[in-house]
Amino acid sequence: MTWQTVLFIIYQIIVIATIIHVVMDNRQPSKTMAWAMVIYFVPVVGVVAYLFFGINTRRERMVSSRSMDQLTKRSMLEFVEQHGLQLPEAHRSVMDLFVNQSFSLPFNNNKVEILTSGYEFVPALLRDIAQATNHIHVDMYIFEDDALGLLLSDALIAKAQQGVEVRVIYDDVGCWGVKNAFFERMRVEGIEVEGFLPVRFPTFARKVNYRNHRKLIVIDGRVGYIGGMNLALRYVKGRHGRGWRDTMLRIEGGGVCSIQRAFLIDWYFVDRTLLSDRKYYPMPNTTDPSQVALNPDTVVQTVTSAPLAPYPEIMQGYVRIILGAKRYVYIQTPYFLPTDAVFFALKTAVTSGVDVRVMVPRKTDGWFVEWGSRSYLREAHEAGIHVLLYDDNKFLHAKMLVSDDSLCTCGSTNIDFRSFENNFESNTFIYDKEVAQQMKQVFLHDAEKAVPLANLPKRIHPRFFLRLGESFMRLLSPLM
Repeated sequence: MTWQTVLFIIYQIIVIATIIHVVMDNRQPSKTMAWAMVIYFVPVVGVVAYLFFGINTRRERMVSSRSMDQLTKRSMLEFVEQHGLQLPEAHRSVMDLFVNQSFSLPFNNNKVEILTSGYEFVPALLRDIAQATNHIHVDMYIFEDDALGLLLSDALIAKAQQGVEVRVIYDDVGCWGVKNAFFERMRVEGIEVEGFLPVRFPTFARKVNYRNHRKLIVIDGRVGYIGGMNLALRYVKGRHGRGWRDTMLRIEGGGVCSIQRAFLIDWYFVDRTLLSDRKYYPMPNTTDPSQVALNPDTVVQTVTSAPLAPYPEIMQGYVRIILGAKRYVYIQTPYFLPTDAVFFALKTAVTSGVDVRVMVPRKTDGWFVEWGSRSYLREAHEAGIHVLLYDDNKFLHAKMLVSDDSLCTCGSTNIDFRSFENNFESNTFIYDKEVAQQMKQVFLHDAEKAVPLANLPKRIHPRFFLRLGESFMRLLSPLM
């Protein structure tokens, strides 16, 4: 027996053992089959990819999320008092879902601004940073060391030197291209900076697949930002000759408490320090002349989801909202690789007479994701969903949903497997007619710059080899 034969036998044993491991993990059949195909048909690379990206560590106690939740519940409940809280009965089931699943509380007395470009977001953020007097909390997937990142880090350093508490969480994989000197400079100047789940050997395979994709900023516990924009110049100017279209929410009022809670849980995750002082949860004073713009009827609820949780909370919320819609559901997402539950809900809604529209960029920032989504978009079109391809020489990165002029949500969650199942994500759900109608107008304005998929016959009826490529990439979509 030659050594080549021995190696082949050993490799086959490894392949069989790996596939058995995939099967016995009892994940979704589609994901199981996708990994089995990659492992079997892509020699060596398939096994390595599974070890790095496929092993399910949901059951591992990387951190006790239950302990964190209990700690933050105590601190928040001790300080948070709401007077005259009236929850809209039409969406009570959605709010109860989030409260029961992750203790994500709804808050009234809010003012919500919708920012639709980096040219709106960055000046507003710099102004709020300049006015900070107590603390600034930043939780970002990407904090780039480019011109914008340096400008923002300088602003944070200036506040730290004035005695303001500044804490920054960045995702270790999202910032792989950022030199450590960028963050070390902030540490030297008095800013507390921590990387989220640093990926180092030998724990590389266990951590690389679970990333903190959240974009959260809290200033003095009174102003909060949440949405799809990272702190990088491309989120303002775009790249590769294309602009950037994104959405961020600026929130003032009681709803900032729920964004603060999301940050403090992540801070406990990375630093093992519990921050529970009353100053982190200041409730709005509706008699203060500076806060008269707060609307007592604007109810805000920030929800987080994580691979450590027993249920994908944000995905559950999407399904519940879609199935509960009476008139319409409009969705914007840069990637459309829906889980079976979300796709079934969308098809059920449109069959029930609901106007369902999904907007994605005509050209994404990754060919494999674009090809993986094409068959889903075609199937959505065939099911009666109005598919729109945003085409304004900009990459559409916004993640939002609006329904029935009464509910909307914006955050970091894409309509794909990774966001719903693997990433640490956050979305704010807003129960208010005025804000929902504003979000609807944003969607309709973008729709004027979009091309209906129905107008692109080559996308509806691709040639055989194109359809074959799209179908093959769809098989891998649960792994993207």
